Amino acid sequence: MQLRYGFRLYPEPGPRTALSRAFGCARVVYNDAVRAREHAHANHLPYPGVAWLSKTLITEAKWRPERAWLAEVSSVVLQQSLRDAETAYKNFFASLKGDRKGPKIEKPRMKSRKDHRQAIRFTANARWSITTDGKLNLPKIGAVRVAWSRQLPAVPSSVTVIKDSAGRYFASFVIDTCPAADAARMPETDQTIGIDLGRAHFAVLSDGTKIASPRFLRRAEKKLKKAQRDLDRKQKGSDNREKARLKVARAHAAVADARKEFHHQLSTRLIRENQAIAVEELNVMALGRTRLAKSVQDAGWSAFIGMLEYKAARYGRILVKIGRFEPTSQVCCACGWKDGPKPLYVRGGAPICFVNPGGVGL
Repeated sequence: MQLRYGFRLYPEPGPRTALSRAFGCARVVYNDAVRAREHAHANHLPYPGVAWLSKTLITEAKWRPERAWLAEVSSVVLQQSLRDAETAYKNFFASLKGDRKGPKIEKPRMKSRKDHRQAIRFTANARWSITTDGKLNLPKIGAVRVAWSRQLPAVPSSVTVIKDSAGRYFASFVIDTCPAADAARMPETDQTIGIDLGRAHFAVLSDGTKIASPRFLRRAEKKLKKAQRDLDRKQKGSDNREKARLKVARAHAAVADARKEFHHQLSTRLIRENQAIAVEELNVMALGRTRLAKSVQDAGWSAFIGMLEYKAARYGRILVKIGRFEPTSQVCCACGWKDGPKPLYVRGGAPICFVNPGGVGL
C-alpha cells in the first residue's frame, strides 16, 4: 500500500528562487501540452502522444531562444508536468464515457501564474537525496531544510514539493508500507463499533460514547472575518493586498490543519481499538447545499471517513458503510424488527425493543 508522508520545508532565499523557477517552468510545459491538445482538437487532428510532446515541448524547446530557460530546471520536473497533463485528459475522457465514478470532470485548463498552490514532482531517476544532516537535496535547486516530525519507514519512491496558498512549502514523500510492520503495530482485537456522525456531536459511538464537535471554523470566524475585511479594503495589485491575502490564507490554513489533526487522532484511535467499524454513508454534497452547509463543511465528514477507509485497509480492519437509505432508526437493535419511523426521543435515547421490551428469550 502506498502512502504519503508530508513534512514542512524551510528553503533559504537561493533555493526558494530556484523553486519558483521550477514551478514556472513546469507550469509553462503543462500549458504548452494543453495548447497542443486544443490545437489538434480544433483542427480535427489526432491527439499528440506523450513521446511527441516530450520531444517538441521539452527537448527541442530548450534550443529555441524563447524557451532556453527550460534548461535551468531538472528535466524530470518537466516530464512529470507532461504526465500530469496526460492524466488530466485521461480522467476527463473517462468521466465523459462514464467510466469514472463521481461528478463529471471539466476539461483540463491552463494554469495561471497567479495560482496560489503550485507543485513539482521528483521521481527516483531525478537523483534527489536526503543528506546526512537531514536536508532534502533537490537537483538544480539545492539543499532545503526539512522539519522531520517522524522517521520515514522506508525509502521513498518520489517526492513532491508543494507551495500552498499561505506561502508554506511542504515535501510529500511516497512510501510503500510493509504489511508485517503494520500488523505488528496494530494487532487484531475482538471489539466492534458503530459510528453515527452528526452536528450536535461530531460522532456518537454505539457504546454510548459522545465525541464533541470541535467546530474549528465557528471558533475562528471572528478572526477570519476581520482578516477578510482588511483584505477587501486593500487596493488590488498592491503589496499590502498580497500581505493581507497571505494573512487570510494562513488563518484558513490553521483551521484546516487543526481539523485534519483532529480527524487523524480520532480515526487512528478507532482503528486501533476496534476490529470492525460501521459508519453511515452520508450525502455530504447534498447537505452542503442546505442551510446547514457551514456546519457540515466545518465537521469534514468525508475526510474523516476517507481516513477510516485507508487506515482500515492498511491495518487489516473491516469498515462497513451503511447505505444512506437504510432505515437504521426504524429497526430494533435488539431483535431486528422494523416497525416504522420512531420519534426523536426514542432514536436519541437508549435502545428499546418494542416487540420484546423485557428482552426475554433474546
